[in-house]
Amino acid sequence: MTDDVIAEAKEKMQRAVEHAKAEFGSIRTGRASSALVERLRVDYYGSDVPLQQIAGFASPEPHLLVITPYDRGSLKAVEKAIQESDLGITPSNDGSVVRLSFPSPTAERRKELVKTVKKKAEEGKVAVRNVRKHARQTVAAAEKSGDLPAGDVERLHKQIDQLTHEFEAEVDRLVTHKEQELLEV
Repeated sequence: MTDDVIAEAKEKMQRAVEHAKAEFGSIRTGRASSALVERLRVDYYGSDVPLQQIAGFASPEPHLLVITPYDRGSLKAVEKAIQESDLGITPSNDGSVVRLSFPSPTAERRKELVKTVKKKAEEGKVAVRNVRKHARQTVAAAEKSGDLPAGDVERLHKQIDQLTHEFEAEVDRLVTHKEQELLEV
């Protein structure tokens, strides 16, 4: 049981960090990145699908993203989904591909984006701490029911806390990297 609690906590903490990393990827830095648009929902012949399932992405220049739908009939739907998103970028359509030109953000906008990143990082850390709380409650319940000796309880609490610190540090590393990326001119 002890290994199960640790393994489950580690897996859930890893998912929380991955979610925070995906959130960071959706924050625009001025560089073209498919992560900004690949999860956009597109109305594709009556079905709501992610853009990454119906198009390919290329970035021939640092500030240009080219989206090539696999089906040219979906070009207008792709363009509409981008326009309705909160990206603030107007797509240009040449009949076969959609081009997105990403202007460099202003210094003020960069600072706002850093604040957004830090907020999302804190949400990621809270998710990691919630996993810790749940794991500690599971251990406490096992101790109360007599399934776990007191010595194991203390050891498990230390392992859970160690995992928490590791994953919080990982979120901090991701934030530092994203912050440098945002403040880079």
